[in-house]
Amino acid sequence: MKRLLPLILALGALFSCAAPTPTAEPVDYVNPLAGTLSTFRLSTGNTYPAVAVPWGAHFWTPQTGVNGDGWTYRYDATHIRGLKQTHQPSPWINDYGAFSLMPVTTGPVYDQEGRASWFSHKAETATPYYYSVYLADHDVTAELTPTAHAAAFRLTYPEGQSYLVVDAFEGGQVALVDAHTLAGYTVHNHGGVAEGFRNWFIVRSDTPFEACPAREDVALVGFRTLRGQQVNLQVASSFISAEQAERNLQELQGGFDQVKNAAREQWNATLGRIEVQDQNLDHLRTFYSCLYRALLFPRDLSEVDAAGERVHYSPHSGRIEKGYFFTDTGFWDTFRALFPLMNLVYPETSARVQEGLVNDYLESGFLPEWASPGHRNCMVGNNSASVVADAYLKGIRGHDVEKLWEAVTRGAHSVHPSVPSSGRLGWEYYDSLGYVPCDVGIRENAARTLEYAYDDWCIWRLGQALGKPEEALAPYRKAALNYRQVFDPAHRLMNGRRADGHFSRPFSPLKWGGDFTEGNALHYTWSVFHDVQGLMDLMGGEEAFAARLDTVFVMPPKYDDSYYGGPIHEIIEMTVMGMGNYAHGNQPIQHMLYLYDWCSQPWKTQARVREVMEKFYGPWADGYCGDEDNGQTSAWYVFSALGFYPVCPGSGEYALGSPLFEKAMLHLPGGDVRIEAPGNGPENVYVEKLTLNGRPWTRNYLRHEDLVNGARLRFTLSKKPSRNRGLGKADKPYSLSD
Repeated sequence: MKRLLPLILALGALFSCAAPTPTAEPVDYVNPLAGTLSTFRLSTGNTYPAVAVPWGAHFWTPQTGVNGDGWTYRYDATHIRGLKQTHQPSPWINDYGAFSLMPVTTGPVYDQEGRASWFSHKAETATPYYYSVYLADHDVTAELTPTAHAAAFRLTYPEGQSYLVVDAFEGGQVALVDAHTLAGYTVHNHGGVAEGFRNWFIVRSDTPFEACPAREDVALVGFRTLRGQQVNLQVASSFISAEQAERNLQELQGGFDQVKNAAREQWNATLGRIEVQDQNLDHLRTFYSCLYRALLFPRDLSEVDAAGERVHYSPHSGRIEKGYFFTDTGFWDTFRALFPLMNLVYPETSARVQEGLVNDYLESGFLPEWASPGHRNCMVGNNSASVVADAYLKGIRGHDVEKLWEAVTRGAHSVHPSVPSSGRLGWEYYDSLGYVPCDVGIRENAARTLEYAYDDWCIWRLGQALGKPEEALAPYRKAALNYRQVFDPAHRLMNGRRADGHFSRPFSPLKWGGDFTEGNALHYTWSVFHDVQGLMDLMGGEEAFAARLDTVFVMPPKYDDSYYGGPIHEIIEMTVMGMGNYAHGNQPIQHMLYLYDWCSQPWKTQARVREVMEKFYGPWADGYCGDEDNGQTSAWYVFSALGFYPVCPGSGEYALGSPLFEKAMLHLPGGDVRIEAPGNGPENVYVEKLTLNGRPWTRNYLRHEDLVNGARLRFTLSKKPSRNRGLGKADKPYSLSD
């Protein structure tokens, strides 16, 4: 036997190697729990496990927080209160249209605390298309799988008297319709809807209900179950009507497994637009987890009515309107990379989003800047102009762009009467002085000025593409240089400026807030996306510009929080990351790493980008370095891992970085983009050579037109910086001053 043992082991190893290994598909790498180990004080993503389809109307998530808590799911929680339909884009914005289901076996318990159950991540499965959890207190395994407007549930009960709780949340109603049906509505809302808002829902069971005493906002029904008995539920909802909610049940074709397989296929098809290969499994998991986040928002709230037409509930008018409607996104965050990613990789979805923006304008008179689901008073800027311009300039068609031209030009010279973040707060000062003053009662004025200047450049670019007359465009071209108005030459940084022309004093580059939005002068000074050369000139040239960039990374993570009265979570997230005053956990500075491409030091971009990807991102519960924010922080990673990034949406260019993978493929509608970096690894981060379609490419940028119809990029990477590549004037990306 001793002689046979080595042979047996060898044969076992042989057969083990010969056995077919299942090939992982893109969705298998996604971890929806990434970023869920977050708190009010420290965000590692501020995400929740969204079980949905790409851009779906309704998401589902396990609920660990109490009803109304923005932190709806926390990784360190021990109890689940329900499986909730959610529309929450951010814990800071919170939810609307929420209701939940919870199987219980401990008696007819209505209260969310009483019905809560212990759970363990070891008995939890979370994927984009399927969620399962064992609810220990009830000895129930709960499973769900989604469509755009509905979900299938499979509840495996123990033997005995079992129950189902349907919680419509405060103010809602739910009632037993018949032995197999519950129906009702929720009015749970934290803003952004018109009077009369309701989310109508219906719950249909294959097992008859036993009626129990009900409360108006919570229904509880019973079953007599055998051990292992499965109760299948079909759940759908609608912002239009109870009848439309019932119609939406038609999305649930076949049984639970058929719905699950269809959702899985939808995710694989959408994620599969980008294929990446790597020996590092964590890289694959991080990439596809980020891409998953980038494909959730903005959500499509439109539905198909009885006549087969696309319609939507309008949170602006409170009426049912025709066409698409997308929401739950903050353009202050997402204009930077999320929408450029959509324009490049998912242009057909982008076209529908632009149609939805037309409807926003027709129904409210303004484009949203933060939508959830209607206008929300949050953040600064007028970056809808960027979202509109970048899409059109990259060839997105099929919508009424003339109506959007009307919308962006109106929004540049007015403000929403009840939501100051839509349009331009302080536009009168900006138009007359060239900046928003710091002493007229308008907060975060320097940040507004910088973003308005970029947005004016976007309007100018869009107008050029539309053939608008020069006399109509000249004011926007001039205003695009208004960033100069808040550049303080004494400190060579951006600063608040009083109405009399004097700069704010005393000045501290470390002061967060005040003249800036969730950042300081060291962060916001770089928000001149459209004219980096002009900013460089103000700073004294390339060497001074590069030195100022360097300083941000090497200085201690000190800060002045006097504006807030204490450190906000974005400040803490900067201090703990070990990269000086660089605050990647918030959006204003995320493009800054790429600015070395403009000042003849592209190797610093390559090294810094790879450092941030490796240090700040991961596929774990603490996988982000701050708020994920509707796909923006994820889209930064997706672009950067491919080797390029849209520093200036509207320019049609992508600044070059350092690709993370040896091989990547973008399956674009116009053709495949193949990206190769043989020998890539953690040490080989510097670009020594690059060829585009077989020809040498020395420039520090790629053009959208180089990629959209297919291309082949081949990087030669090295352990040492290439200090001779990309130094010519023609190698610099776009700047207005050039």
